[in-house]
Amino acid sequence: MSEQRTTATGGMETAYGFREVGAGEKQELVNDVFHKVANRYDLMNDLMSGGLHRLWKDAMVAWLNPPRRPGWRVLDVAGGTGDIAFRIIEASQRNAHATVLDINGSMLAVGRDRAEQRGIAQHIDFVEANAEELPFEDRTFDAYTIAFGIRNVPRIDVALAEAFRVLKPGGRLLCLEFSEVQMPLLDKAYEAWSFNAIPRIGEMVAGEGEPYRYLVESIAKFPNQENFAAMIRKAGFDRVSWRDYSGGIAALHSGWKL
Repeated sequence: MSEQRTTATGGMETAYGFREVGAGEKQELVNDVFHKVANRYDLMNDLMSGGLHRLWKDAMVAWLNPPRRPGWRVLDVAGGTGDIAFRIIEASQRNAHATVLDINGSMLAVGRDRAEQRGIAQHIDFVEANAEELPFEDRTFDAYTIAFGIRNVPRIDVALAEAFRVLKPGGRLLCLEFSEVQMPLLDKAYEAWSFNAIPRIGEMVAGEGEPYRYLVESIAKFPNQENFAAMIRKAGFDRVSWRDYSGGIAALHSGWKL
């Protein structure tokens, strides 16, 4: 579906999947999707990735390599259920402090419950806010992470600029996102799976097909690896690179504030 992807110059602002919506309408529509799937978020990611998202997230945290010292702070954006933040806290031997920010209160409620159950609530706080308007001072965090969330932000360029602003000098951005499959044949197989199977399975298992249809379409619209890297550089980041996972089904982008 590469011909439908947006480029580094933008286009996601008014793209609700393959539908064009008015300026300012996308955020509310996306919010509704995640209110519907909040309690089935792990299932959603399992459907979207065939369960591989767990391995990709582990690889993301391994590349971040959080230090095992108190005082190191990470902001995990669009991570309401805590999936990435919990991994980071454990990888730091419970020395890191994570702030989880999400625009969706339903997702945050799931994360708070899970943090309590895991006994790590003192190492994490949850903030309901917009990735395009972070409620933090400049140079607050050592790292900024976002997994499978950036494509749901209407103004990606604004969110990346905010990420740069709140990072300390020497801070790092890591963004894990579904991307453009780079392997012949796998791209066709994944496309067929995504557009035919995932919405049907979502309807059978979760009782909702439409949220999954949007999520599949949003993946097909998202800029490919090279174009997204260009957006990260434009936001001010240096040493921008990426790693493809599973033939490019997902890509992990890295950038540094130097």
